[in-house]
Amino acid sequence: MIQLALRMYHVPEVIQVMLDDYFSGFRMSFSTNMYTTNWINLEVGIAMGCTISPILFVMAMEVILKAAEGSAGPANLGGGCSMPPLKVFMDDTTIICSKEDETRRMLTRLDDLMA
Repeated sequence: MIQLALRMYHVPEVIQVMLDDYFSGFRMSFSTNMYTTNWINLEVGIAMGCTISPILFVMAMEVILKAAEGSAGPANLGGGCSMPPLKVFMDDTTIICSKEDETRRMLTRLDDLMA
């Protein structure tokens, strides 16, 4: 998803390759007083504490939300008021639809995008 977001926002290829190289080298290990695991390669995600990670997270979320937003129309709140079907703050996403089938369609679309 990160690579798709980088392409969508026209990030130069040299930067895309640099970020791919940077994130592909992450490994971790767990230790206790009595045991230490072998090194594990991390294959998915972004690094907590890394200064570029929040930007990459927002870019990837924006790709997902833009792709899903056409799955349902605005929610009718009554009294002539409506609201967009997706409300997002950081990593929390709320789906608001007037009809059950629109909610299911939106959830299915989001699920498909994440697969």
